Amino acid sequence: MISVCIATYNGQQYISEQLSSILSQLGENDEVIVSDDGSVDSTLDIVRGFDDDRIRVVEGPCKGVVCNFENALKHVKGDYIFFSDQDDIWTSDKVAVSLEYLKTYACIVSDAYVVDAESNKVLDSFFEYNGTRKGFLKNLLLKNGYTGCCMAFRRELLDKALPFPEGIPMHDIWIGNIAEIFYSFSFVPEKLIRYRRHGSNATMTLRLTSRNSLLKKIFIRVKVLIALLKIVVFGARRK
Repeated sequence: MISVCIATYNGQQYISEQLSSILSQLGENDEVIVSDDGSVDSTLDIVRGFDDDRIRVVEGPCKGVVCNFENALKHVKGDYIFFSDQDDIWTSDKVAVSLEYLKTYACIVSDAYVVDAESNKVLDSFFEYNGTRKGFLKNLLLKNGYTGCCMAFRRELLDKALPFPEGIPMHDIWIGNIAEIFYSFSFVPEKLIRYRRHGSNATMTLRLTSRNSLLKKIFIRVKVLIALLKIVVFGARRK
C-alpha cells in the first residue's frame, strides 16, 4: 500500500493538477493524506471535488509546513510513503520507478525538472543545479540535498523519525539523515517530478542566498545533530 502525504495551505492554484498527476498512478487500496493547515481559499473545495475515496483530508496543526507534514505522517497506513508539495507535477512513471528503487533502499530522492509557474522548463536537472550528492556531512553541515517533494521511503523509517524533534528546519533534512545514518539511502538519477518554483513557495530552494544568518544556520544544524545523536544513544523514538 502506498501513502502520499501532501501538506496544503492556500494551494488552490496548482493542487488540482498535482492531485491528478498522483491519483492516476495509484491503486484502489492506496491513499493520499491531505493535511491542510487552515487554508482560507478554495483548496479544500478542489480536493473534495475529486470525490475520490483514496483521498483523506485531515486537519493540520496550523504551526507551519514542518508540523503539517508530521501531522500527515501520523495518519499514514501505507508500506511506502511519498512526500508531495501542493504545486508540483509528478511524471507518469514516478511511482513505478520509485517502488523499484525502494526494493533496495529504505529511502530515495529523485532528480527533477525545474519549471516555472506556468510549467515551462527552467532547468533540466535540479541535482546539477543544487550540487546534490550523497554524504551525511555534506547534506547536514553544508547544503541539504534531501528534497522532500522528490522523496519516497519505506514505513520502517517512522520508528526513528517520529515524533519530529523540536526546531528542525525542514521535514526532509530530518528524514534524509535518518535514512542515511540508520537505514539505507540513494539519490536516483531519474527525473520524476516537475518541480515548480514560483513566488509563493514555502521552501528556500533556488533562492540565490539564504535569509538565515551564519549563526542561525549553525544553531539549526547543531539541533539536528543532537537529535540524531539521541537516537544513536537511546534507539527508536516512536511509541
